[in-house]
Amino acid sequence: MLKKCIGDLVSIIPLEGLGVNESLSYVEIPVEILDRQVKRLRNKKVASVKVLWRYHLVEGATWEAEADMKSRYPHLFPSTPSHA
Repeated sequence: MLKKCIGDLVSIIPLEGLGVNESLSYVEIPVEILDRQVKRLRNKKVASVKVLWRYHLVEGATWEAEADMKSRYPHLFPSTPSHA
């Protein structure tokens, strides 16, 4: 049976200023890296980063491959100075 959906007003994102185009889509832009983890598979390690996206709440952050994010958005990763 279907039940009435009661929306959560906190999770509603206003369309004004969102940059929605005519096809009702917009470009996702990462804001910052929230966390980092390295998962160990059988014979290799996979690094992931938790990304906070613009116009999304922290709960909407997603885990993405670190190498992919570094190549697409290098400005999110601070350059580490070499210590001599």
